[in-house]
Amino acid sequence: MLPLKQSLQDWQTEAFESSLKAELLALDPALLPLQKGVSCGGYVDGTNMQMTLLSTAATADRITAKVGVFFNEIIAGCSCGDDPMSEPAYCELCVLIDKQTGMASFSLC
Repeated sequence: MLPLKQSLQDWQTEAFESSLKAELLALDPALLPLQKGVSCGGYVDGTNMQMTLLSTAATADRITAKVGVFFNEIIAGCSCGDDPMSEPAYCELCVLIDKQTGMASFSLC
């Protein structure tokens, strides 16, 4: 679990989406389960990630956000002249934020 305290603070305001994106993009991409979302067996290149908020919901205890993540997948090992190559990739990340602590857990949707 990782802290997303600014997102929690901005919940139910116009700033929530930008706070969530900023906090997610500030994390090391290796801390997110993006590797499970690659399609060609490559590796996540987090240098130019982009995110879009798809949906939100809340209960008394937590906030749930569905986030679309665009990134590049590095594919190596084909012994081609352009090896390794980079391909666009996309996956959807489910973010669960505890309303008491601001701690978040992540999974692929």
